[in-house]
Amino acid sequence: MAFTALAAGVSGLQSFTEGVGVIADNITNVNTIGYKETRARFSTLVTETAALSSYSPGGVRAFSDTLVSKQGLLQPSASATDLSVDGNGFFVVRDGTGAEDTDGEVLYTRAGSFTQDSRGFLKNTAGLYLMGWPVAADGSITTNQNDLSELSPININELNSLGSATQNVSLRANVNASATDIDNTTYSTGDLAAGTISPELETNIQVYDSLGRQHTVVVAAAKTDAGANTWQYELYFDDDSVLSQSGADPHTDGLIGSGQLIFNDDGSIDLASTTMNDITGTAVDLSAGESLTFTYAGTADGATVAVEGGSIAFDFGTDGESDGFSQTDNSSNLLSSAVDGANFENVNGVSIGEDGSVTAIFDNGLTLTVFKLPVATFQNADGLTRRQGNAFGLSDLSGDPSFQQAGRGGAGSISPNSLEQSTVDLANEFSELIKVQRAFSASTRIITTSDEILEELTRL
Repeated sequence: MAFTALAAGVSGLQSFTEGVGVIADNITNVNTIGYKETRARFSTLVTETAALSSYSPGGVRAFSDTLVSKQGLLQPSASATDLSVDGNGFFVVRDGTGAEDTDGEVLYTRAGSFTQDSRGFLKNTAGLYLMGWPVAADGSITTNQNDLSELSPININELNSLGSATQNVSLRANVNASATDIDNTTYSTGDLAAGTISPELETNIQVYDSLGRQHTVVVAAAKTDAGANTWQYELYFDDDSVLSQSGADPHTDGLIGSGQLIFNDDGSIDLASTTMNDITGTAVDLSAGESLTFTYAGTADGATVAVEGGSIAFDFGTDGESDGFSQTDNSSNLLSSAVDGANFENVNGVSIGEDGSVTAIFDNGLTLTVFKLPVATFQNADGLTRRQGNAFGLSDLSGDPSFQQAGRGGAGSISPNSLEQSTVDLANEFSELIKVQRAFSASTRIITTSDEILEELTRL
């Protein structure tokens, strides 16, 4: 019996030593961002005996339980890249020697103190790189959100001198119903661009190519006697050198499109009858939102460049409404226009929204959303395994991650300019330390007493 009691005392020393280690880890990480408290738990070791008249002591064993799902207090921060998850979920990060190390392990963390490394990639204090979904030009992200290969390390500096081509132009303009008609039999496509016929309406809009270069497109229209409330219009660049002049259909005089504007008797546009054609004569369906295509020149300032072909969807308004082109007895002029695309110049800062949108701020005042942060959720977050750098990895108990957009599908929202504090309660840790220390001391007395019993036995 003395031997088994001695073993029970030794198991107490081992278990309570581990308990002190758990408490020490908690106390030393009381100021660690996003740290999750670990608790020491103890379980009995029972040695089964068949005899009711005797008892065989077993001892105790220790195990740890990390409260991963417990949220810490969110405190404000002055840095725009200090982030926290308000609610359920984790940031998706990648370990490795660098952000482009695709062999690095994907981990999950709530330690959101991110800063830029020497190349501009966002990483936290543990060297883990923040991952996100790239945002397309139309503002969309991948439809396969649970595919890890769709995530990329976030780097804002790569956007310096970024150019975005114009893809959409909305126009609101009025044409004078009392304007003098031109003889439609003498009109040929391109007469307005060439200056052969003087337009009643002539206005400029600024567009951008894929290199971020700014160009002027002229919208010109003249009233014609081809029919009641009918206008001929043309779209052309004021500088035709920026357009290709080679091939069977060159952009003569910068012409990119033409057609007829048809108005109802109340002055609203008849979009179903209004036409648009490109320089090849191919019809563009305005009511379906189709784009007018054209070809930029392959040279810029005498140098050969690669420029994407132009493709712009022109919005002339709603059929039967006066929210686009309209015809009244007032003077012809452009009331307003909305044009996308830009030359974004150099990145001046970054802004991150509660929905996880990562927006680059440029020094010319423009902004562009370039990434969206996923929030990883688990069926059993407490089943995740602890990893170096206050991060967590998958286990059989945690289940597979589900990547959600912030604030959707049970995922928490992103809280910018804030950091999640450690969940450690110092008062509780010190009280637990006292109890474990006393239990350790008691176990040493078990060993001392067992030793004395064995010493007496050896004297018999």
